Order: sequence, then C-alpha cells, then structure tokens
Amino acid sequence: MPDLFDVIELTVDIPERGLRAGMQGTIVEHHPGNAYEVDFTNEQGETVDFLALYSNQFIVVWRAKTQAWVPLAEQVAALVANLPEETGLEVLDFARFLHVQRQRQQAWLSPTQRVMAKE
Repeated sequence: MPDLFDVIELTVDIPERGLRAGMQGTIVEHHPGNAYEVDFTNEQGETVDFLALYSNQFIVVWRAKTQAWVPLAEQVAALVANLPEETGLEVLDFARFLHVQRQRQQAWLSPTQRVMAKE
C-alpha cells in the first residue's frame, strides 16, 4: 500500500494532462477508495501537475518510510499484478526465455568472462 511521500511511476498515459507512463511523482495525500493526490514536478522542483490517481495507475518506485528504492523484482511484480492473466503469462514466458538465453550465454564464457559478466 502506498504511503505519503512515496515516489510513484505512472503505468498509464493521461494524455489530457500531458502525463505519460514512466513519469514520476510524489504522493502528497491519501483519499478513501485507494485514491492518492500526486505531485509531478520538473527538474527545477516546480509543480507541473497535481492530480488524484488510483493505485492501479501507478507503481511505487521509492519508499519514503525506508528511504530506499523499491527492488526491481517488486516493481515488475506490481506491474504484472495489474495485467490480465493471459498477459501475465506472456510476461512469465518472456522472462523464462530471457533466463534461458542468459544461461546459454554464460555457458559459452570463460571463467574470467563469467566473473566480469556478473559485475
């Protein structure tokens, strides 16, 4: 559950407001029904938009409570959780494909190259 001052990333476009998926903002208020006021700022810290969003329109990428970025695996899981089951299965299939490809690449590397690839 998102908390005040968490940094979120849009997962949907909101064209009427000029906001695109991937843009980040900060939660500044929580409303009943999983609605959150989010402040979007530019590089100078000036507010470019301020609007209410539902939790299915974004994922949390930085937690104010822990002062830490959300691990990538959690971010992916949050995205997949909002997808239809069939699409989630496609994501899982693609992740398996990438995993197998990585394993095959590792098998062809020398021990020194394997160490360097992990870094």
